[in-house]
Amino acid sequence: METTIVTATRTQQNLTDSAASLSVISGEELLQISAVHINETLARVPGVWISRGNGQEHLTAIRSPVLTGAGSCGAFTVAEDGVPVRATGFCNVNQLFDINTEQAQRIEVLRGPGTVLHGSDALHGVINVISQPAVAAQQQLNIEAGSNDYYRIKFSQSNRSGQHGYRLNLNGAHDGGYKDDSGFDQQKMTARHDYNADKLKINTLLSISNLNQETAGFVAGTDAYKDSDRRRENPNPEAYRDSQSLRLQTSIEKSLNNGGVFIITPYARYTDMEFLMHFLPGTPLEENSQKSAGVQSSYQRTLSDTLTLRQGFDAELTDAFLKQSQQGGFSSFPAGKQYDYEVEAIMLATFISADYRLQADTVLSFGGRYEYLEYDYDNQIISGNTAEDGSTCINGFTGAEGCRYTRPEDSKDDFDNISANASLNHQLNQQLNTYLRFAHGFRAPQATEMYRLQNGQMEAGLDSEEINSIEWGLRGSSESLQYSLSSFYMRKTNVIFQSSQRLNIDDGQTEHLGLEYELLWQLGKQWDLRASGTFARHKYSSDVSLFGSDDDINLDGNDVDTAPRRMSTVQLGWQPTVNTRAELEWLSMGRYYTDIDNLHSYEGHDLIHLRVRQQLNNQVSVGLRVNNLTNEDYAERADFSSFSGDRYFIGEPRSYYADISIAF
Repeated sequence: METTIVTATRTQQNLTDSAASLSVISGEELLQISAVHINETLARVPGVWISRGNGQEHLTAIRSPVLTGAGSCGAFTVAEDGVPVRATGFCNVNQLFDINTEQAQRIEVLRGPGTVLHGSDALHGVINVISQPAVAAQQQLNIEAGSNDYYRIKFSQSNRSGQHGYRLNLNGAHDGGYKDDSGFDQQKMTARHDYNADKLKINTLLSISNLNQETAGFVAGTDAYKDSDRRRENPNPEAYRDSQSLRLQTSIEKSLNNGGVFIITPYARYTDMEFLMHFLPGTPLEENSQKSAGVQSSYQRTLSDTLTLRQGFDAELTDAFLKQSQQGGFSSFPAGKQYDYEVEAIMLATFISADYRLQADTVLSFGGRYEYLEYDYDNQIISGNTAEDGSTCINGFTGAEGCRYTRPEDSKDDFDNISANASLNHQLNQQLNTYLRFAHGFRAPQATEMYRLQNGQMEAGLDSEEINSIEWGLRGSSESLQYSLSSFYMRKTNVIFQSSQRLNIDDGQTEHLGLEYELLWQLGKQWDLRASGTFARHKYSSDVSLFGSDDDINLDGNDVDTAPRRMSTVQLGWQPTVNTRAELEWLSMGRYYTDIDNLHSYEGHDLIHLRVRQQLNNQVSVGLRVNNLTNEDYAERADFSSFSGDRYFIGEPRSYYADISIAF
């Protein structure tokens, strides 16, 4: 079966024509999974780990460790219909919860540096959620209930009339929370209008989301996740997160008389978030908001039987603010405002790429991108390493002067970056193709890394992170089998870390080496097997004075923390009738280190999930899911802190979910 993708080029192409490691999760799979959290969905993509925090919070890994702290945000592009959900330089590590993945048509994942169409924030990969198009006369209602007072309702309506069509998707979820004083309420809406004429397509998408969450934090103590008396423990009952987002975008695609295709996509975005930073001393409150608008464009033209050109221009304007404050002060953590700043940003980019057919079965592709990003930073309170009123902080433990948080003077900072891609895609025969890809990517420092400084650092002085990647891939298919295999080596430089003095620095280097596989095997009329997995090593290739480490330690050659060397999933499907499907999933996570010194580790885990779906008639279907069927003791994520030792986001025990879906 041919798979269509748009993530690599902004235009439709067959997966076999792309010289990149791309995976697709179809709408049928999304329905079968019916994920409560996005990590359940993306677990079946090789090289990807969406590490679940509490509620809807998460951290992302794509051909990388799970990245945390300074340097973590902005390593991945998260997009809906090709438009990133956050502005360049203003990412949020949890931004996948802004998207209505529950009612998407499909999800495409590009592993490794993005193409020249992606630019900054696509350092390790791209997650592109494709919205459902309008179809004729369709209405559907889905009602779901599950463990821990979980309830969800989804409604979808669509219709077409002539050249016009619309679709409205709504869903709302309530989770009572497995942990004490936890849970969330979340609502999402996507409204889409499609216009299709002979040579003109216009798709307009409105996306709105709201999240109100009571957050549970890490549970500290060695092997705490194995203690049944501590599984519901929440050391941060006061923590919460409120987040709202709105995005409007219109894709205009025009087929020209010369055979070319021109696409322009203007868009506007708004986000607003407030959350208690329970993971920091003093539990300060952060408030942030962003307004941004921009445009993407591309022009593709086939100049001859052997040459196709693609070029374009992207631009974006952003206006954002961030505030941080806490009620009570102590030691070097002052009461009152700790940060209060605004940043205006402009991003301008241009790119060009070419596909040259060397032979009937061999295509050479190459291209480049230039991107300019400028920040205009305006501090709203007194600058320096003081409290809000200008008074000096005194460390209650050491007697040293100086506050934890530092506010730089107003400034303008800009970054010029160039990326390049080259690939060779060769069709060995009708069932088998292979590709070789070289890619150079970059990531400009995020605004928070530039201006949210600590311990007297008055200027960040950061450069853009850079990554060089080489990968080889193989894709094949037969009547009953589809498979892909890819290997990669990546070297990242100017990696942004936080030093042992809590200073933001950019002199780190890491290396990433791995092998990924995907398999779909139709075992017979009733049975099928899907498998995906990764064997990888993510390690430091330089010595850096990181926060929490001994200054004298040699980090060169150490594994980066929270980087399993092995991850895999297997889904065994059984379809005894056209109307019945069952799926048994095995998810295996290998051991990983939880600290940069590689002295502490998490042993890994194996989970079993069961999903069954039954079509009762043309209008009604029912589903049943059992997560963690064997009631395994495990951690969603393990970590080690020099202050609290081993700590965990404890995984939930066996849980049950049932739903009924009605089409009318």
